[in-house]
Amino acid sequence: MATTAAGRARTVTGTGVLAALTLVIAFGNPAYTDWAKNHTSNDAWGFFLKQLSWPTWSFSSDESVRTILANDIKAILLVVLTGVFVSLMVEAASPRSARLFFSSWGAYVFAAASVSLLAAFIQVNASLRGAFDWAAGGGIYGLFVGWVLASVLSASRK
Repeated sequence: MATTAAGRARTVTGTGVLAALTLVIAFGNPAYTDWAKNHTSNDAWGFFLKQLSWPTWSFSSDESVRTILANDIKAILLVVLTGVFVSLMVEAASPRSARLFFSSWGAYVFAAASVSLLAAFIQVNASLRGAFDWAAGGGIYGLFVGWVLASVLSASRK
């Protein structure tokens, strides 16, 4: 466990949850999601910017209530399961190590894929095949965005 200058305890799990919450709020909101959909190109940078908006959330939409609920639950559970997987996989890693970086990255991939698999069954016309598609989307998100969380955790651990 690391401590801050003010003496408050700062754990890897808490930092991971805060980083995941920041990513979800900053890039999953309707304004960013619409911007990424309409103003990014199909190159590598555009792909990354679109991936950032994967755990989309909304309070009102033209979609069905079940779809909105599934997306909102996906965003909330991503933060919760990130905390669970980070606590399971990262706490024992030594500070500033490759093990910390890769285990926290993997924790985010697992959290995103697991959340997708669970939330897919709330979706309208839910199916096992649809759940696999959602889990694949979550895994892709975790793979391409999880390094951000891993970098934050590696930098915060002293």
